Amino acid sequence: MPAMKKISIIATLLMFFVLTSGLAQIETNTNSVEFEIQDNNVQDPSGFELPARRKPSLTLPPEDRDPKTGLDLGSNEPEMLDMSKDDGLLENNKGKTPKAFTKDKEPTDEFDRDQMLGEVLTGSEYVNVKYRDHEYVDGDLIRVYVNGDIVQSRVFLNGSFGGFNLTLEPGVNRIEFEALNQGTSGPNTAELHVYDDKGRIISAKEWNLLTGRRAIITVVKNE
Repeated sequence: MPAMKKISIIATLLMFFVLTSGLAQIETNTNSVEFEIQDNNVQDPSGFELPARRKPSLTLPPEDRDPKTGLDLGSNEPEMLDMSKDDGLLENNKGKTPKAFTKDKEPTDEFDRDQMLGEVLTGSEYVNVKYRDHEYVDGDLIRVYVNGDIVQSRVFLNGSFGGFNLTLEPGVNRIEFEALNQGTSGPNTAELHVYDDKGRIISAKEWNLLTGRRAIITVVKNE
């Protein structure tokens, strides 16, 4: 066998031996990683249990208070409001009956006539006319005229103000209030307020009328 051929065979065998030994070593030295199996299932279906917490309080309990502060909440009873005392806001009129519960005046002959409530001068475009029964609310009824025309045919006077806005004509505007009855006591009684278009009161009057009589006020618009 030629020498070159022998050398080639030997080299091939050496390479085969080296490769075989390397693969065997790799298989022998292979490291494996093992993980510990843990059971993460919660056995208690209620889940986590939190410790009990104390309810918040705006005041310290007696055992936690500093005796030097002299803190003593809730020991004093609040003072009761005495409506009989004068507090600067209410007028203390003991024994005085409100007007709404007092009897009307006696229906004497002095009320058996028309009553003139005066004349008012204004530059307003309109006036607000308000009226109410300022004495005993007993069912007084009135009818309202403006320059001879009926603007309200039947008005019940109660304890609160009612009324209307009147657009003024240049010159004289005559407003009349006719007593349709006298209610259940006394004459037909009312308090009258007239306001200009700025909300300022320009007249404040009262009337006491027998049935059929009128209270009259004149509003003159300046041209």
